[in-house]
Amino acid sequence: MLKETLTLQHISKSFPDGDRTLTVLDDISLAVKEGEFVAIIGPSGSGKSTLLSVIGALLTPTNGKVVLDGEDISDFKPAQLTATRASNIGFIFQSPNLIPYLTVKNQLLLVGKFNHTNKRANLSKMNELVQELGLQHRLNNYPNSLSGGEKQRVAIGRAFMNNPNIILADEPTASLDYERGRTVVEKIADEVKSRRKAAIMVTHDERMLDVCDRVLHIEDGKLIEDKSSQIKNHPTPCQT
Repeated sequence: MLKETLTLQHISKSFPDGDRTLTVLDDISLAVKEGEFVAIIGPSGSGKSTLLSVIGALLTPTNGKVVLDGEDISDFKPAQLTATRASNIGFIFQSPNLIPYLTVKNQLLLVGKFNHTNKRANLSKMNELVQELGLQHRLNNYPNSLSGGEKQRVAIGRAFMNNPNIILADEPTASLDYERGRTVVEKIADEVKSRRKAAIMVTHDERMLDVCDRVLHIEDGKLIEDKSSQIKNHPTPCQT
């Protein structure tokens, strides 16, 4: 039986806005199992990025619980949240945000150094990932000599280096053409399926949705199952 990697229980997130309170996330509940790739779509300002930030331990919810790999992180102190992000969450952003003075090899190895990973294990993981991502011939290249698709693949490798249980991708194809974007999303899906990870991708590109197991729609801070876009028809419920 597949375990739930992520559980959100009645999550709300509000911010002060002058003399009133702005509710960005409104009573969101969601479960994502290992081996499941979930897409979230919705208009600008609907709460997508805020939701990813709460899941990714970048923001604490105003109300509700975030349970990651069986542990409630909702009330973690900043140092605990930092440790959780470093050890258990992989982030892939719209921009690769690579360090310009580091080679592909060192971009990946740096993650293990931050996590105090054994040097030999760190090197082995790096070599494994560059093979899987087709970057072995680019190991000693700097970002300015890489194509857009190659940069994003390096970013994927960097997200996978800490062997996270959950991968969060925020518009990972926005700066890529369709073919390169498709390759990026398929690489994420491969990692999810082969290593039984969980992944959530925020996207505007509906051409990528068939790669995902479930499609959810967020609007005005509320999350619903998007039946019309649910390509693979996985029945895991999403409550609002």
